Amino acid sequence: MDPRVQQFMAMIKAKNPGENEFHQAVQEVSESLIPFIEENPKYKHAKILERIAEPERTLIFRVPWLDDKGEVQINRGFRIEMNSAIGPYKGGLRFHPTVNLGILKFLAFEQVFKNSLTTLPMGGGKGGSDFDPKGKSDNEVMRFCQSFMTELFRHIGADTDVPAGDIGVGGREIGFLFGQYKRLKNEFTGVLTGKGIEWGGSLIRPEATGYGNTYFAQEMLATRGQNFEGKTVCISGSGNVAQYATEKVTQLGGKVVTSSDSNGFIYDPKGIDAEKLKYIMDLKNIRRGRIKEYAEKFGVEYFESKRPWVIKCDIAMPCATQNEINEEEAKLLVKNGCTCVSEGSNMPSIPEAVIVFLNAKILYGPGKAANAGGVATSGLEMTQNSMRLPWSSEEVDQRLHSIMKNIHSTCVKYGTKDDGFINYVDGANIGGFVKVANAMIAQGVV
Repeated sequence: MDPRVQQFMAMIKAKNPGENEFHQAVQEVSESLIPFIEENPKYKHAKILERIAEPERTLIFRVPWLDDKGEVQINRGFRIEMNSAIGPYKGGLRFHPTVNLGILKFLAFEQVFKNSLTTLPMGGGKGGSDFDPKGKSDNEVMRFCQSFMTELFRHIGADTDVPAGDIGVGGREIGFLFGQYKRLKNEFTGVLTGKGIEWGGSLIRPEATGYGNTYFAQEMLATRGQNFEGKTVCISGSGNVAQYATEKVTQLGGKVVTSSDSNGFIYDPKGIDAEKLKYIMDLKNIRRGRIKEYAEKFGVEYFESKRPWVIKCDIAMPCATQNEINEEEAKLLVKNGCTCVSEGSNMPSIPEAVIVFLNAKILYGPGKAANAGGVATSGLEMTQNSMRLPWSSEEVDQRLHSIMKNIHSTCVKYGTKDDGFINYVDGANIGGFVKVANAMIAQGVV
């Protein structure tokens, strides 16, 4: 490791003990940025990287609620308001038992760069709770969301901090959260994104992260004169992002052969076509079942407690969660002929896996670039809320596609090496940094 990175990371670890995911995210960014900052002393003198790595505000609060048995339950709520140099804080809320301060700081830190890359005026933030919506009734989820928002509402607003959904926070949860905010503030504003179409939501928002990830992969493939036509694609996850990535890949001529959840994955060599995808959407979004049921219905293989990266493919699109591709799996993907990895989830590849991809010089799109379509469309929803005018699905999709092309162009601009290889990690990190850093310098030491 570069001694300068080592010194910087020692400081980060001392100030943020035990927050491993946050350390991982900061190290990945600092390895790209510290050499760039050395060549641009204005950023060094202003200590921009040190300031970006420190949240502007960290909120932790108690969330008590009543379950259906009348028993009091207590969870912990968080909101990390990381950086507001280029706009109000923007980033999702995650409800999952694994949520802790380190995970949310990593996500908020990544969000700063991701939001900057979209070119939209959005700062970076993230939040959530260790509450688990799985197995809870609608009324229990509603009571939890109302308690959570009763504390959070005082810290957010359309021009301050605009949360959205993330893992465990879909349309149902956003509805309950928005209803409570409206009740407490007595105002109807675009304070949350991912809202229902009937009450201020944007068309294409549910599809946006999966579609955007596919558009980014399409742009990467085009640099080598390729496209999705006839390609075999492995996708992990079976939630919102994975579902719509599967849909768009199929529309573009690719064949998606895997889908997964936390219990295991299915392998369908014939491909998950539109009808099979419709089954997955019903299974996951309505019945809230497990992906194993797909294997039973369609008579395909199910791999218990495993991830899809053992399956031979041309393109891999991790769309589940962080750290889901390890070094051995990365080597196996490359060995099996995978030439493109486009990340639909945040930081799904551990650092050693990223090194494998970069050394093999395959097309590797890091999450902060490849999955920025979700927050980009949230930004478009904010615009529509401010204008109080809805756009058609075609218009939103066209704007999303254009934003993903622009993000790709930024990565190419800052990531192209002397031999012509495009290092999308450096490109995304430096491209996202420059806009935020210049704004911070212009606004003084605040």
